[in-house]
Amino acid sequence: MSVRLSVLAACALFSIGPAHALDVFEDAKVMAGEMLYKQECRRCHAPDTDHASYGPPLENIIGRGAGTYPDYDYSVALAASGIVWTPAALRAWMEDNTGFLPGTKMRHVGIQDRTVQDFILSYLGSITTRDAKKISE
Repeated sequence: MSVRLSVLAACALFSIGPAHALDVFEDAKVMAGEMLYKQECRRCHAPDTDHASYGPPLENIIGRGAGTYPDYDYSVALAASGIVWTPAALRAWMEDNTGFLPGTKMRHVGIQDRTVQDFILSYLGSITTRDAKKISE
């Protein structure tokens, strides 16, 4: 699936020229990330507070302290972790959350593919109002 999206993005880049190529590529990454988010994350996490979810919503996740979303019953391990959700921390969480933070109550199968992680991170960045470039990796 990621190869197909890369080919489509490359075709789009050639058709519009270099001035807008990066914007188109970023938009394609966000769209792919949204699709993958819906497949991998949405069953438990809504993108925002307007939609119901089992887990906390992920709007504004980048730069937020782990276990700090109001009125959600986090595990003691997560609430006391002191983790800030940087892109690097989110990548490690997506790959193996129980290895990254033993004692978490979130069930997770793991997203091993770094391209899928990249796309989901692009989507999460698009629903975060903080400037992700100012948040350290």
